[in-house]
Amino acid sequence: MTAPAASAPADAAVRRPSRDGRRAGRGSLATALLVLAALLVVSATAGLAIGSVRVPPGQVWGIVAHALGADWAAPDWSRARETIVLDVRAPRVLLGAVTGAGLAVVGTALQALVRNPLAEPYLLGVSSGASLGAVAVIVFGVTWLGPVSLSAAAFAGALGALLLVYATARTGGRITSVRLVLSGVAIASVLTAVLNLLLLTTDRGNEARAVLAWTLGGLGGVGWDTLWLPGAALLLGTAVLVVQARNLNLLLAGEEAATTMGLDVARFRARLFVLLSLVTGVLVAAAGPIGFVGLMMPHIVRLFVGGDHRRVLPTAALGGAVFLIWADIAARTVAAPMEIPVGVLTALCGGPFFLWLMRRDARRGTDRGVA
Repeated sequence: MTAPAASAPADAAVRRPSRDGRRAGRGSLATALLVLAALLVVSATAGLAIGSVRVPPGQVWGIVAHALGADWAAPDWSRARETIVLDVRAPRVLLGAVTGAGLAVVGTALQALVRNPLAEPYLLGVSSGASLGAVAVIVFGVTWLGPVSLSAAAFAGALGALLLVYATARTGGRITSVRLVLSGVAIASVLTAVLNLLLLTTDRGNEARAVLAWTLGGLGGVGWDTLWLPGAALLLGTAVLVVQARNLNLLLAGEEAATTMGLDVARFRARLFVLLSLVTGVLVAAAGPIGFVGLMMPHIVRLFVGGDHRRVLPTAALGGAVFLIWADIAARTVAAPMEIPVGVLTALCGGPFFLWLMRRDARRGTDRGVA
């Protein structure tokens, strides 16, 4: 009798789940997406209704429907309320949804690319690099690329920072959680110091104050004419990452295992580094550096849909959109009439979450090197 082949992988059952398991997984994913989509609609309604001038939810949707040409409700609102909903709050809510979704998706992919549960654009210095690039364009008045100059500079800064952190943390072909985070914090500190130096030495006092407020993260001041670029970056990034979800899953098993399965790890990682830097740079240029969304959302949604990136990416995007809309609502209302930078509130939520993750990983002994 011939013995079974010894090369059969031990995790074959994971890659080939039972029919009942696949059906249950699809059901849980569909349920999660439906719940998050409903929450997103509720959150958007609240974002349009809540503020210094309260607008009833029925009027909110009547105004939106009227603007879209569907006059299903009698226009019983004032012109001032219509302007507040459509021209002031709607772009802000949409930017919050796009930015939250984009940061969550980028964080999800980064955690797979570097195989580190603590990876996140803000913690790894990617947001600081994007901020420095954007501020340099503002301070020096560079407009070579017209209206996309700010986003292009933020992309270049984000990519440079990400590559620098990765090269610094990778020693002897290995990366540890502690080394990666320390490298990110150190490089982010240096980039922030350079940014502050630019602001202190510029002779544009009014611009410097505005930029300093922008570096705390915020969704105010956005208009319809500037929403298309972050929206396009989100769609492009999410579409590519969903297509590459299987390869992201392979990376979680290690570089050697991924190579065995036919993945060119170096080329794949380089391409995604460029893509993630592009998305992060565009989002930072639009909303400023907003931290910890990309850290929290992937971990939270994995509790409900598992670790498969085909499930995590869309649910994390919806979760990030919902979270940042509510963070912006709190930023506008907690200390009204003063507005708190939304980046401050996300840091207040994300800081304790980050410490909890570190303690959890320390207890589990997960501070392992990455090939």
